[in-house]
Amino acid sequence: MHTSDQPEQSPNLIRGIGLGGATALNMIDMIGVGPFITMPLVVAAMGGPQALLGWIVGAVLAICDGLVWAELGAAMPGAGGSYVYLREIYGPKRLGKLVSFLFIWQLSFSAPLSIASGAIGFAKYTAYLLPNLETQYAARQWSLQVPLLGPLKLGWVVAGTTFLAIGIVLLAMLLLYRRITQIGRISKLLWVVVMATIVWIIFAGLTHFNSARAFSFPPGAFSLDKNFWFGLGAAMLVATYDYWGAYNVCFLGSELKDPGRTIPRAVLLSILLVAGLYLLMNLSVLGVVDWHEVIAAGGSNNKLYVFSTFMQRIYGSWAANLVTIMVMVTAFASVFSLVLGYSRVPYAAALDGNYFKIFARVHPVYQFPHVSLLALGGVSMLFCFFPLADVISALVVIRILLQFILQAVGVIVLRIRRPDLPRPFRMWLYPLPAIL
Repeated sequence: MHTSDQPEQSPNLIRGIGLGGATALNMIDMIGVGPFITMPLVVAAMGGPQALLGWIVGAVLAICDGLVWAELGAAMPGAGGSYVYLREIYGPKRLGKLVSFLFIWQLSFSAPLSIASGAIGFAKYTAYLLPNLETQYAARQWSLQVPLLGPLKLGWVVAGTTFLAIGIVLLAMLLLYRRITQIGRISKLLWVVVMATIVWIIFAGLTHFNSARAFSFPPGAFSLDKNFWFGLGAAMLVATYDYWGAYNVCFLGSELKDPGRTIPRAVLLSILLVAGLYLLMNLSVLGVVDWHEVIAAGGSNNKLYVFSTFMQRIYGSWAANLVTIMVMVTAFASVFSLVLGYSRVPYAAALDGNYFKIFARVHPVYQFPHVSLLALGGVSMLFCFFPLADVISALVVIRILLQFILQAVGVIVLRIRRPDLPRPFRMWLYPLPAIL
């Protein structure tokens, strides 16, 4: 097995995560609260059960993106992920330093936004059990014009859910304030809860499955006209958001065992497993809850509670309450994984002198970048004051413009600039996945 010419390990960090822990971290990051709140949006975009196509196309795009991460992560396995890749792709001096500098500054916003989205989702689902949490005490909204993408709505809100979301970020920080070997065990425990939630939903749906209801396609559902393609595009974009996170393990390259093998395996395995779970989960719900009701839920204030309604219809209120709690744990698991992964990026940049030096500090006892962790958590708490839809919109815009495009192009640039670079994993069907 070839190894990269990058440093094997960042100073003072411990290689304590194997393939199982890495895959678990990816999966709990990917699943989170996303699929539980976006299903009505995907079904509404396609206008019926054919919405499953959106999840399938989203999975294909996720695999293409995953292949980019797999090649780069295996070739340059260090703490920092994209920061390290962009610096090396575009050269450690001049352009590369500028690109990686811009990346770390955009991550100062996009990473806390991503964490806040999971925390707010947790709080929103909790409102199913405690409706008074939705009470708003203050709110404001404004519109920002984004070049090429049009208006982006932003605002802030103060509600009971806001303070709960802040508390969830704080809890994740407290649990992460320890050695990485202990964190690996926590991630596996959270993974068990996440998988139990998904498996129960799938089991409940398939054992009460009504094929006539699940496949009651509307007239012209598969007419390949402009409405079909627009709907598929909208569904695909929402579904793609739910596949984000398969790259989380790349930010922990300096804390993985045998990263050249672990990174590509964990990235691709987590995408395939999560894609299968999403398809089965959505099919299970559509076999119990009529798709017209799912779309109606998406247009109401109760759009977050589709899966609670699904369980209530099958087993009653006790099951609805229990699955709500399990979804809350799933959302927390995502926050936990995100805070862990992203806290290593400012650390890597600080080691390079491309970010504030204080972020390079490592805890003297637990040996993790504690300053980076605390700062990331603090900014994430501030973003919990933003509405969930605004957080997701801002996250998508920033992430696509300033990370994914540069990285997809970058994997091709690196093949040209550094053909001699050892690559433990090479992208399948190169360069097609990067182009897609």
